[in-house]
Amino acid sequence: MLRRLYDWTIEKAESPYALVILAMIAFAESSFFPIPQEAMMIPMIVAAPHRAWLIAGVTTLASVAGAVLGYAIGYFFYDSVGLQLLEFYGKAGRYDEFKALSDKYGEWVVAIGAITPFPFKVTTIVSGLLQMDFATFVGVSLLGRGFRFFLIAALLWKFGTPIRNFIEKRLGLVTAFAFALLIGGFVVLKYAI
Repeated sequence: MLRRLYDWTIEKAESPYALVILAMIAFAESSFFPIPQEAMMIPMIVAAPHRAWLIAGVTTLASVAGAVLGYAIGYFFYDSVGLQLLEFYGKAGRYDEFKALSDKYGEWVVAIGAITPFPFKVTTIVSGLLQMDFATFVGVSLLGRGFRFFLIAALLWKFGTPIRNFIEKRLGLVTAFAFALLIGGFVVLKYAI
């Protein structure tokens, strides 16, 4: 199944619908969806490195648009929607800690959330709840998400063929390692914040 999904993603990377699907995933990931956009972005860039910058740009803009939705959920709908989402990610009881970090570090909390594997949707929802300055929130989200996605694009653009060959030969191992990193990142961040 994993091989078929990988092959399908590689095949669809050149299709005009791939960017639309990627944009929808990136938008949703910033506000409520648990699957990271890199799951589609990376195979798309590996398959079509000449489109790396376009893919990173679409991912960045869609992710920031989704961050605005996450901010709105925290600002307007925290009690009805935002709290349930934070409970889903195990962060509902940590409001005081996040507020203290936000008071101390300000927009750097958004930048860290935008760049690291920490679920960005948690950052966006709590930023809205805390009523962080909206223009600052959008600007920092744009810079942080742009840094993350364009860095991935640059690495894949530069080293794409060897990375693609390695992934195709060791797909199961790469997938297991990626999931281990993702889960490990969540565990570390759960205790850090």
